[in-house]
Amino acid sequence: MKISINGLDKAFESRIKLGIMAALAVNQTLDFNSLKEFLDVTDGNLASHLKALEKDEFIRVEKSFVDKKSNTSYAATELGRKAFSDHLNALEKLIKGVAE
Repeated sequence: MKISINGLDKAFESRIKLGIMAALAVNQTLDFNSLKEFLDVTDGNLASHLKALEKDEFIRVEKSFVDKKSNTSYAATELGRKAFSDHLNALEKLIKGVAE
């Protein structure tokens, strides 16, 4: 029996990118520190994965000031939400295919 992995999106192979998209799927926006706390990762590691998702246009970045301190927040784009949903559906089909 063959199983298909064709629907899986390479952009979400990293557990950190998967975690970022999962967090942004259930939150309208999250700031850098919240994402860092949710995922328990280093600044550099989180920043590099956020940059990659931004480059793919899966997330949107907004910079502002809160109490004179810079604040960067992130939100999933429509493209990102669709790609993430498609990836989850492909994972579900893969798991069901293996289980049958």
